[in-house]
Amino acid sequence: MKAKVLNQMISKQLGNSDMFITPVGFGSWAVGGGGWQFAWGQQNDDDSVAAIHLALELGVNWIDTAAVYGLGHSEEIVARALESWPGPRPYVFTKCGLRWDAQGRPLEVLKAASIQQECEDSLRRLKVDTIDLYQIHWPVDDTKELEEGWSTMAKLQRQGKVRYIGVSNFDVAQMERALEIAPITSLQPRYSLVHPDVETDILPFCLGAGIGVIVYSPMASGLLTGAMTRERIASLPEDDWRKRHPDFTEPELSFNLALVERLRAIGQRHGKSPGAVAVAWTLHNPAVTAAIVGARKPEQVNDMVAAAEIRLTGSELEELKTIPQLVA
Repeated sequence: MKAKVLNQMISKQLGNSDMFITPVGFGSWAVGGGGWQFAWGQQNDDDSVAAIHLALELGVNWIDTAAVYGLGHSEEIVARALESWPGPRPYVFTKCGLRWDAQGRPLEVLKAASIQQECEDSLRRLKVDTIDLYQIHWPVDDTKELEEGWSTMAKLQRQGKVRYIGVSNFDVAQMERALEIAPITSLQPRYSLVHPDVETDILPFCLGAGIGVIVYSPMASGLLTGAMTRERIASLPEDDWRKRHPDFTEPELSFNLALVERLRAIGQRHGKSPGAVAVAWTLHNPAVTAAIVGARKPEQVNDMVAAAEIRLTGSELEELKTIPQLVA
């Protein structure tokens, strides 16, 4: 994996691509707003645009979104931010494979015609001629449909509609099957101190296969930021999916909040927040190219970028390995 310095951040080459990306990228899940099954509650679009602009000003050079985020709204907000951005154009990554019904519930579809249509829709919403990285958002159980979907992604690449293709949430067997059809530029897995399970097989496989890794939810969807409390969780709007997720409810919540205090102690030594330490922890893994970090308003962006500056020591990594286990 090659690396170079970009705006004071050491960028890394993403898999087999010619893209060198910064250690953190702007995550656009929450900026999609409300009205669908995995919403984070209502969102101010002006705040979203301002947050994206600040991230770009601070040197972040890629934005990750998806068609399903806000049922297309996130992609439209990314386009709006880029239209009014005077600086160098960042890389734009988006995803397909999750359509939605009239109630805003995502449906996994990897049929060829569906992916082709999704690509056209994303190009229109993003107002770009080519998508830098197009990713299958979720695999499907049907192997033939999975193969059909990945074959269609390779076709889109040949057509020039997308520059590189990747996958998200795939396991090793699914990636091995995809590799028989076309190269995989990157994998996007969930990875954090709360959910480290990809360390066992998936990250080592990607490292060995030369597949880039951009992890999502490195702060466990805001849980590890240091700003999340029981009171705040209780006051989350009803259309915020986190309100009822096991990570945000007992018995896991007590364990996770204790973890935040461990992160806070380490962060104080570096002059950084618990959330920045949590992101830095994911970046220490040699398989990880970069991390997706969301921000809903400009004041959250500095903390997001700060994660790229932290170099955790061996003893600090050991501290985070020895977190007391959840008591049943």
